Formats: sequence, structure tokens, C-alpha cells
Amino acid sequence: MAFLVFAAVLRQPVLSAPRYGGARASAEVLRQHVDFLAKSVLPRSAAHPENLDRAAAYIADAFRRAGAEVVEQPFRARGRVSRNVIARFGPRDARQPLLVVGAHYDAFGETGALPGADDNASGTAGLLELARILRDSNVHAPVELVAFTTEEPPFFGSEEMGSAVHAASLAGRPVRGMISLEMIGVFSGEQTWPSPLFAWLYTDRSDFIAVAGGWSDRALARQVKRGIRGVGGVDVYSFSGARELSDASDQRSHWARGWTAVIVTDTEYLRNPRYHTNRDTAETLDYALMARVVDGVANAVITSADR
Repeated sequence: MAFLVFAAVLRQPVLSAPRYGGARASAEVLRQHVDFLAKSVLPRSAAHPENLDRAAAYIADAFRRAGAEVVEQPFRARGRVSRNVIARFGPRDARQPLLVVGAHYDAFGETGALPGADDNASGTAGLLELARILRDSNVHAPVELVAFTTEEPPFFGSEEMGSAVHAASLAGRPVRGMISLEMIGVFSGEQTWPSPLFAWLYTDRSDFIAVAGGWSDRALARQVKRGIRGVGGVDVYSFSGARELSDASDQRSHWARGWTAVIVTDTEYLRNPRYHTNRDTAETLDYALMARVVDGVANAVITSADR
């Protein structure tokens, strides 16, 4: 019995979910965003600031077309200027708790043309489609969508991560949570786990999206899971346990500030054998399922803002 309780705590089962009747993400538009980032802007690393500047300009333009207030956040990392791109929706009252949804737009590899389609053009494309959905929604609480840079090595885990810079800029402001979109495009192949226990608790299939965080992030994980479940069309599992098992992206920068944060992911290298290689291409992504994930995150963002 104790083990079953432990399993239920980790998985955070959802018995009901808010139905979603808002605007829907477009699989074709997601494909167009990924194509641009993964084919036209390479290498997408801080060693090539001209490419990151092109990507940032593309992202800012998409945010503006979505009706957002757009702010660029330049900073220096290893002596070069990089920039986060921020889209603001909802009230501009700094006293109201802020929800952040972020994705990094840089890609692994300072040399060579590694496309980084799943990692992380997929998350960035999802962020841009989320902006378009929020344009047509009446968001009642402050929301920032942030395209981060310098997530990849040699910056990962340092204060030069774009997400660390953005998190530091929010000091003194109430933050109700952060959702990191990190590799949301692969739904096929072999699903591996760090332990056989996970295959027993969850599944050995590779057709789901995961929402993961620490024990103290379980309410936000449940909220995002309910949003995705309410949309339907894609299976979703959640994990609320040791943060060290799910700290491989920008949510870690917000945890460092004491805030709740979760990652929405296809489980990264546990599923995608093309991770950090030149085979991580736009053609390997499932845009229809990506669209359902974006719809689900939108559902979670909109319904949480209405509370």
C-alpha cells in the first residue's frame, strides 16, 4: 500500500480537467517556425552572435504580430552580447503575481551546423504559437513569454544562462510559477528511463508528453497536466519528485530564486537519439502532437490566470 501511495504521489493522477474552447495551435505554423530556426539560422550559438540576432529578430517580430508588448533583454555572456526576447500579456500591474513561460532558442554546438530542431526550435516554436493563442484570449493575470538564449554549454548551470539573467531581473516581484518548454516534438522511437521503475510507473511507449518538477512544484505540474488533459489528443504524464531528475533546462534558474517551476518535455535524450547531433532535424518532429501540447499549455495558462 505504501508503494502505491508513493507511485500516486509521483504521478499526480488527474481525475478532471478544464475543457479547452479557445484558439488552436497550427501544426503548419509550428513547422514554419522550426524550419526557419533549424535550417536558416545555423549555427545557433553564442559563438555566432549574428545568427542569434537573426533568430531574436524573428522571434520579436512573431511576438509583435501576436499583439504582445515586446522587450529585448541584452546581456553579456563570455564577452559577447546575447539577448532574451520577452512578450508580455495581461495586466501590467507589477504587484500581481507573474506567470513565466519560457523556451531557449539557442542550439548546441559552437561549430558545425547542428540544426537543433527538437532541442530547442520545437519549444521556441511552441512559445510563438502560444503567443498567437494568447492574442485572442482575455488573460486576467500577468504572463511573460520569454525566449531565452545561452542555455546550452558552456553556459548551462551558470549565471550567464539567459534564464538566470531573466530570473534575476524579477527580484522583488511576486512570481507564481515558470513553465519551461524544452524539446516537445518527438513522439516515436524507443522510450528509455533512468530506472526500470519509471517504465512500470509510467509507460514504455514514446507517444506522450511529460510535465516534471520537484515535490514543491507539484501543484503547478498538476495544473499544466490538467490543461493538456483538457485538450486531449496527446497522452500526458507528470513527475513530482527530486528536482535533480528534471533540472536539465531553464526551470533550474527559477528554482534557484525560490520559485515554483516545471518542464514540459518529450523527455529529451531519454527518447530522442538524435539529441545534440546533426540528425536532430525538422523532418523528425511530429507537428500535430506538438500543436496539442501547445494547446494544453495555453489551456493551463488561461485557466490559471482566471483563478
